[in-house]
Amino acid sequence: MSKRNSQAAKTAARERLRQERERQAKRDKARRQVIVAGSVVAVLAAAGGIGYAVVQANKPGYWDGLKDASSVTAPANTTGAKGTTVVLGKDTAKKTLKVYEDPRCPVCAQFEQTVGSTVKKDVDGGKYKIQFVGATFIDDHDNGVGSKNALSALGAALNVSPEAFLEYKGALYSAKFHPDEQTDKFKSDDYLIEVADTVPALKNNAKFQDAVKKGTYDAWAMAMSKAFDDNKDGVSGTPSFVMDGKKLTADNQGNPPMTVADYNRVLDAALKG
Repeated sequence: MSKRNSQAAKTAARERLRQERERQAKRDKARRQVIVAGSVVAVLAAAGGIGYAVVQANKPGYWDGLKDASSVTAPANTTGAKGTTVVLGKDTAKKTLKVYEDPRCPVCAQFEQTVGSTVKKDVDGGKYKIQFVGATFIDDHDNGVGSKNALSALGAALNVSPEAFLEYKGALYSAKFHPDEQTDKFKSDDYLIEVADTVPALKNNAKFQDAVKKGTYDAWAMAMSKAFDDNKDGVSGTPSFVMDGKKLTADNQGNPPMTVADYNRVLDAALKG
């Protein structure tokens, strides 16, 4: 091989080596760009995921979102702002007894099972009217929704008639249907409808059932709950009874009247006062 040919071969070899190095350098650069881009995407995805999780964690729950609802569908047979004034009884009755109750309250259930029929007899006889104020604070104890859901269902019953409301309230508090305080059974629409089927005016009542399932009176229930929270009677627990701005208690400890005898005693005194 001539010296010229040998030199040309070396030059060609060096050129091929240079070109290969350039191609390798480009491949390495491209690979680094892919890795960096992937890392950025992963970081952004993670940040986005964290951001989404934070937003979801701070997003108010369904019921919380209704607390300050400007638009409230109030049941029939209500008056006042957002329909939170619920007065039941004969117009001829001179005085009104405020009754504060939470649907999940076990003491309310005990009262209704023991004294509820006496209250109904008094109201039907025109002895006094009652103003119902519904509370939902028991839900706060276990992040439940049963008190709110049952209060909404009571609104659906009230929309049917005052009588249906009172009968349904009695059924919800009955020994047969009222759940243990630790069991949030009223969160189930199906269960609330099952209880309602024991009330003649609500049994197989499609309009009532539709209102329960669609949550027609959910915002009203939250407005009613706020009325309890903002009450001016100094009431913070249930059951509580107020007449003429005065809480009715059975003893010096401030306990509510839980027997028919105690109830009649404090009511008669309040009616005379």
